[in-house]
Amino acid sequence: MKIVESLSLAIENKGKKIMYFYRLTQCKTKTGQAFGIEVERQDLREGVLVNVERDSVDIISTKEDKVRSILELLYKNNVSPIHLIDVIGSYVDECVEDFNEVESLVGSM
Repeated sequence: MKIVESLSLAIENKGKKIMYFYRLTQCKTKTGQAFGIEVERQDLREGVLVNVERDSVDIISTKEDKVRSILELLYKNNVSPIHLIDVIGSYVDECVEDFNEVESLVGSM
């Protein structure tokens, strides 16, 4: 897996700094390349890392722009890794057809 792009933001809350990282990832598949998303949250108290949460969906679509749009949605809405699957589930379902298109192209060659 390769990280293509990373967005981050920090929030201060009750003496704790919460860092969010939203990553656009790329991996190879049988039919070419696919893009996914990884979300990570780091909790720091007085500069010391006290908690890390991470979740990802490695294969969402073959179309980078579609996955980038989902990534930006997560970033703008400050989505936690805990809620990643709940939030993007329907978007991922819509992207399944992208793989069918690639398989059709490969099969017709």
